[in-house]
Amino acid sequence: EDLVCFRDIKPGAPHHYLVVPVEHLGNCKTLGTDHIPLVKRMMEVGKAVLQRNNFSDLNDIRMGFHWPPFCSIPHLHLHVLAPASQLGFLSRLYYRINSYWFIT
Repeated sequence: EDLVCFRDIKPGAPHHYLVVPVEHLGNCKTLGTDHIPLVKRMMEVGKAVLQRNNFSDLNDIRMGFHWPPFCSIPHLHLHVLAPASQLGFLSRLYYRINSYWFIT
């Protein structure tokens, strides 16, 4: 009810989904400690969508947010990518763990 999930239009992995809150939140910099339950639910939805799409190895996934100014849209969205082991060269750069532009 408060989250939507859909496939990314430019997938970086065989499974690439975006989990988006219905309520507008600008980006991950706008998150505070009061948003922890929301982010946890976003992650749960991402895992559930992977499992519903026959992906079960939850140890081979990557989830995170693009850090401003590297956000393509000004609305919070969690990237859910799987399998992380199959990310291509550019995707490994774009979705690099805890880089200047992507945080997990």
